[in-house]
Amino acid sequence: MAIRFIEASKLPTSWGMFKMHGFADDETEKEHVVLTMGDISGDEPLLARVHSECLTGDALFSLRCDCGPQLHAAMHKIALEGRGVLFYLRQEGRGIGLLNKIRAYHLQDCGADTVEANERLGFGADLRDYNILKPMLEHLQIKSLRLMTNNPRKVKALEDLGVVVAERIALQTGRNPHNARYLETKRGKLGHLLNEQDELDLP
Repeated sequence: MAIRFIEASKLPTSWGMFKMHGFADDETEKEHVVLTMGDISGDEPLLARVHSECLTGDALFSLRCDCGPQLHAAMHKIALEGRGVLFYLRQEGRGIGLLNKIRAYHLQDCGADTVEANERLGFGADLRDYNILKPMLEHLQIKSLRLMTNNPRKVKALEDLGVVVAERIALQTGRNPHNARYLETKRGKLGHLLNEQDELDLP
């Protein structure tokens, strides 16, 4: 895995001061970042979020998904605890890329759900590769996490890398009329653990 640590710097945010660690993937030419807060050393499990890039949700405030609210909620919860880590992976559209994601959105506009749209474009439902986390985890010497996720496949992927997932913490937020079918598809077809109502109401 050709992922190299490049540099780290302070990152002041609305939630507090994070440290941003930059990594380069020589195979895909993508750049990933890891945000840490507080002392991440030691054996005590770290509050963590593994977040795949979603330009539309994270930066453009799209209501078609719950990605932006999940990112904000995760950073807020880490800040409240004063210690944690957030992996921001450049795997847009569950791995199909931004332009193909727009094509998938068009198919969804015409009636397909998020899984059907990916499949009609010739992609799998979820092409994300969590193996890219291993060099980052090793660099930061992180071995145990309290993982904020609704996706049991993400838990298994980390455990397969040898990471101890001491606890899965639900991160359910951002439900609205525009993403109701999307969330139902994630629950029904992708196995996400979701309730009918959001569990979080964070700024």
